[in-house]
Amino acid sequence: MRNRDYFFLVCVSVCALFLGACGTTPSARQTKALPKYEPPIAKRDFQNVRTTAYTHTESDHLQYGNRNALGGRLRAARGAVRRAEYTPRALPVAEDDPGFHRASYSGAGLEKFSLKPTTTTKVVKTKGGKKKRVTVTTKPQIGSAAADWSRWPAGTVFRLISTGQVYRIDDYGWALAGRNTIDLYMPSRSAMNSWGAREENIQILQWGDPAASLRFLQGHQGYRHIRRMVLQLQGDHATAARLE
Repeated sequence: MRNRDYFFLVCVSVCALFLGACGTTPSARQTKALPKYEPPIAKRDFQNVRTTAYTHTESDHLQYGNRNALGGRLRAARGAVRRAEYTPRALPVAEDDPGFHRASYSGAGLEKFSLKPTTTTKVVKTKGGKKKRVTVTTKPQIGSAAADWSRWPAGTVFRLISTGQVYRIDDYGWALAGRNTIDLYMPSRSAMNSWGAREENIQILQWGDPAASLRFLQGHQGYRHIRRMVLQLQGDHATAARLE
């Protein structure tokens, strides 16, 4: 083999490795079948959904780091409460819905839902050993969540009725395309494992824009899970269901 041909093959091999590391070539995930398609659930202000958890240190998320699909930072929700108060909406809950009114439980001790900062006063010791009162302001943080954007468009804000924590859909994932599951971002593997998989009642506080989600996804249809979301957003659920 001539030196020039050998050099060319080496260059091709190095380029292939580089592109593979950057994620520009199809990953192993792209060669396996998509998850089984589930018919979308009704778009209501109150829903019962399956929730799972993920974190940025998982092997399949390392290439993205602590970034969501929109390019921002993944954030863990703060402000959990032990017994969240039920918050009524202007639109009544349909009679055939599950018991969302019972989700907040009954009796005393329910904590009010609010995204406003809370102020508390505590006593601390100074360097001189004296005590003084300081005011601490805590602001609840909206967490990141991943989902199929045809079911919950990017920007959808919801809260878990069980904890009062609030999340915003800003991410998506291969295993979520065509499914009625929401993946909640957790700051660590221990928090992720502690959550596991749970059926949760959620309250939609703000729906995202399907048209904006479609515009964003249309430029990334080389991935089959994104193609499935695009088809659903375009109303072609039959083709989305057949996509494997």
